[in-house]
Amino acid sequence: GSGGLSLAPTTGFYLHPASALHDPGWGHPEHQGRLRALASALGRDLLTLHGHVEQPECGEAHVDDLVRVHTPEHVRRVRQACETAEAQQKIVALDPDTRVSSGSWEAAVGSAGAAIEAAAAVADGHIVNAFVASRPPGHHASPDRAMGFCLFNTVAVVARHLQATGRAERVLIVDRDVHHGNGTEEIFFGDDSVFYLSVHQSPHFPGTGASGDTGVGAGEGFTLNVPLPPGIPREEYRVQFRRALLAATTCLSPDFVLISSGFDCMAGDPLGGFSLKPADLHEMTREVMEVASDHAGDRVVGVLEGGYDPAGVGTGAVAVIRALAGLAL
Repeated sequence: GSGGLSLAPTTGFYLHPASALHDPGWGHPEHQGRLRALASALGRDLLTLHGHVEQPECGEAHVDDLVRVHTPEHVRRVRQACETAEAQQKIVALDPDTRVSSGSWEAAVGSAGAAIEAAAAVADGHIVNAFVASRPPGHHASPDRAMGFCLFNTVAVVARHLQATGRAERVLIVDRDVHHGNGTEEIFFGDDSVFYLSVHQSPHFPGTGASGDTGVGAGEGFTLNVPLPPGIPREEYRVQFRRALLAATTCLSPDFVLISSGFDCMAGDPLGGFSLKPADLHEMTREVMEVASDHAGDRVVGVLEGGYDPAGVGTGAVAVIRALAGLAL
């Protein structure tokens, strides 16, 4: 009830139990150990987080939520592949990188549902902000195809749900995964109600995200790509990130902010060439929160994307969640 709202924890941590069941195989970078590392790092930090962070139960997304972003054929294809994996008790490849197991449908739909619930709880004022440990990641999934380990585009599904339910009109998506979110860009490329900002390594997979790609039609100017070379000094990355955030919010004043929070931008990630430390992620999250405070009534939700050094995913997630909860690193 609203009576005790001021005493309520400010930050929600959402982890759908099915997310851990998605199994592309231990040899795969997006293996099940990523969430275990994240959960155990948070567990070690519980004393500090106690009273500041709560972990609500999660529901499922509905196919209606998915088809605001994806074609019905794509949703069916993913579901059928997961059913085949279950029937044959084996891992099924949708493309050379992107595989599903018997638990992948529940994981993908559960993660999307958790992210929708997190955003709704923030929009409705039950919590101030949230972090969603979603798995598999989402930002490479386009309207009609799975790729780059991603099945459904979780942040895009959340943005469209917020708009469809009247909880937000203008959404800013800040993508700091080391890879460009080609799927998110494609979904919103012609849209002036969602600003997509991506700071990513280039050249790198998937080869998209050139600085000249800024949107099309009504969406012209509502995509901002900041491709940066591998090995760029942390300080220079941070300057570029701040500058991009300012440019994005000058163009669109968001009433909700979503972070595609990949931890593969951190030093030591096997799939990335950046060198960010937990302190950088903490500060960058604070910078996004300042933007959300200025424009969006503090409404911000972070969603896990990549990050393939399990220890780094753990320390990175702790840094982000501490920032969201207003705690020092």
